[in-house]
Amino acid sequence: MSSYELVLEAGRAERQYWLDLWRYRDLFQVLAWRDVSVRYRQTVIGVAWAVIRPLLTMLIFTLIFGRIAKLPTDGNAPYALLVFAGILPWTFFSTALAEASNSLITNSSLISKVYFPRLIIPAATIVVALVDFLVSFSILVLMMFWYRWIPGPQILCLPLFVLLAFFASLGPSLWITALNVKYRDFRYLIPFIVQFGLYVSPVAFSSNVIPGNWRLLYSLNPVVGVIDGFRWCILGESALYYPGLLVSLSVTAVFMWFGVRQFRRMERQFADLI
Repeated sequence: MSSYELVLEAGRAERQYWLDLWRYRDLFQVLAWRDVSVRYRQTVIGVAWAVIRPLLTMLIFTLIFGRIAKLPTDGNAPYALLVFAGILPWTFFSTALAEASNSLITNSSLISKVYFPRLIIPAATIVVALVDFLVSFSILVLMMFWYRWIPGPQILCLPLFVLLAFFASLGPSLWITALNVKYRDFRYLIPFIVQFGLYVSPVAFSSNVIPGNWRLLYSLNPVVGVIDGFRWCILGESALYYPGLLVSLSVTAVFMWFGVRQFRRMERQFADLI
């Protein structure tokens, strides 16, 4: 017969917080699987939406920016591939931000009843955005077959930029979801933030159109480095802008630090506020 020891010690949960994240990894898996199953089980629009939304966005951007505005592509890459390679990481980022921002509110009953590191909840919801990304990526593969586009060996670096996209979305998500618990009207700002971010990110155009003396400043947007990295892995037509990538990495790290710091500072109030 197994025996368990219950230890009550002031500040123990605070000191062992990061160790508890590992101990509660099964809860992370359960919450992530629950969110994915709710999104896709017994539904057609869940899977279709992950395909239709980026596909329609690509068609509109290709028509407006490629055919009408005649913005240049990267090298010999088809403009539709350029746009779709930018839409994929942006959709991942925006979906993760939108899903994670309301995650604590939708799981209020769980938060108010049992202890676990609350950081698990927003991190688990980003898995839904990752599944959407994988579904949409299949469209990109079909497009590469259609255009007979064969990526170079740099395609092996793609998982690294997927990981970068995860952290780029997790940092702001932690801060926003914590604010959303305390200030409920903050959720109305999230669609505006996502829409504004779409216009200031190189989704419908190449970063090469940005003047050289502004490009480093433009890379302060962490999504810029993610999108440029995606395009470099898939298209490989232009060299990766390493100074901008380093700036995007630095900004992502700052957002991660600030997001975790603000989340942890407000975490003990979540049960009372919800």
